[in-house]
Amino acid sequence: MNTFTCPPALPRHQLADGVPFLLSPSDAAVVTERAQTPVANSMTCPEQQFRAIGLERLNATASMLIRRDNKYVVHEDRLAPAWEELIGQFDILEIDGKRDFIYDTCYFDDPGHTSYFDHHRGRRQRCKIRMRNYVDAHLCFAEIKLKGKRGQTEKRRIACPVDQYGVLGERAQSQIRSAYRDLYARDLTQALEPICWMRYRRTTLVAKEGGERMTIDRGMVFMDASGTCRIDDDLVIVETKSGNANGIADKILRRLHQHPTNSASKYCVSLAALRQVSKYNKLLPALRKLAVVPTHATPTA
Repeated sequence: MNTFTCPPALPRHQLADGVPFLLSPSDAAVVTERAQTPVANSMTCPEQQFRAIGLERLNATASMLIRRDNKYVVHEDRLAPAWEELIGQFDILEIDGKRDFIYDTCYFDDPGHTSYFDHHRGRRQRCKIRMRNYVDAHLCFAEIKLKGKRGQTEKRRIACPVDQYGVLGERAQSQIRSAYRDLYARDLTQALEPICWMRYRRTTLVAKEGGERMTIDRGMVFMDASGTCRIDDDLVIVETKSGNANGIADKILRRLHQHPTNSASKYCVSLAALRQVSKYNKLLPALRKLAVVPTHATPTA
């Protein structure tokens, strides 16, 4: 069994604080500045008014490894009327005094982008494979997200050394393939390799009762060997994770006339925005809201 690493254009040992060395000095400066900008400078979220919980409690009560997800692309100021109610219903994750966190993610697929096209075609049995570096928490996991029964998302993850971020080793790959086989009763045959990278800041809210979660991602930067795509700072991706896709946060957002954005997978959006794929018609609602519709060609079905 092979061990897959970052391609020559993005050698793992050349990553500086998670930012690929291929970035131009100006792009690298933007990525680093976004990662270091306190949330209060870019958000209307009154984060200090939430009651804090720690990572141990979140994992014990709201890990949501089997859940129903909704994603919303929202201008952040549209969330302002929701904060008072959210403060009453949710706590906020805090680690070492921080309440928003840098996430670095490397996605794996095969050269034909099988995972992307399975998602684009709406196949019932599909997966996404990634390695995520929780920079502030000094944790790293290889993860597989599987579409399960009744549209649920099942996530399995394997702890990895932080210095192995971007390397899908034999142990992680074996467990990922085993998880796929356990759920779908067939083998995952893709020859996996790193496809793209991304960095953003995340705030995590946890319902006081019921284990529901809501995450807010901002300052998103997508990267591959050809360059970068930066999302406007005013745009955020809100993700709700609940047992029935109609949780507390979904109801609050619906009252604000905010509705789930079809096909807002950050992996799929990043491939279209970085022009790795030419078929992205089902992603157009998300691409338009994020203002990253590719201009090089007309999408095909």
